[in-house]
Amino acid sequence: MSTVGAGIHLLDQAAWASLTGPHAHFAQGTGQALRYPADVSPIMAVPPVQDELVWADLHALIGPGELAMLSGDLSAPPDDWELVHQGDGVQLVATDALRTRAGDDLVTLGAADVPEMLDLVARTQPGPFKPETYRLGTYLGVRRGGALVAMAGERLHPPGWTEISAVCTDAGHRGQGLAATLVRAVAHNIRGRGETPFMHAAADNVNAIRLYRSIGFEIRRTVLFSMLRSPARKP
Repeated sequence: MSTVGAGIHLLDQAAWASLTGPHAHFAQGTGQALRYPADVSPIMAVPPVQDELVWADLHALIGPGELAMLSGDLSAPPDDWELVHQGDGVQLVATDALRTRAGDDLVTLGAADVPEMLDLVARTQPGPFKPETYRLGTYLGVRRGGALVAMAGERLHPPGWTEISAVCTDAGHRGQGLAATLVRAVAHNIRGRGETPFMHAAADNVNAIRLYRSIGFEIRRTVLFSMLRSPARKP
């Protein structure tokens, strides 16, 4: 089993495993608190076990009165940290039942496509997506009449695993199987590297979870997404 120490599976601390592993070149911060550049992703990470030094390093990383976006199992933060929001989610992993395919009619998205990608995200709200998020991995899209109407791509990258993220379809083009086609195609690339696809979804996004399970993903565990505000005092 792949672990990040103390018998903790990599996927239990996926962001930490990513920023200390294949995405270390993106990492900003110290050995106890890491983040992606703000224009790449708002995701931040701390070690599997958090003590006062970890919270102090996170405070120093983001500054006073700023938001920290964390996921996974967290110890209770110090009293002067404010819990702004928590949301329940699920983590899904690909099984042998997932049949992947290249999707020859899809387009690879890059820097020139960012304005359209941001517009699609703003209209469909699949989760955080920034102007440089596309740099985290391969993003594929569907165009109709030249317009970008659906996309999906790669985000977190723990060793041996890659997250499929930003799965979204314009409202006028839903019900055509575009999301399934995109997920299968992104997963095809991931498996081609000898890695295993995984995903996250909000626990109340029952339609997405139903789709992912129907094509060969299974729920591995529940996940807690937390937004905390750092103390207003200087670190």
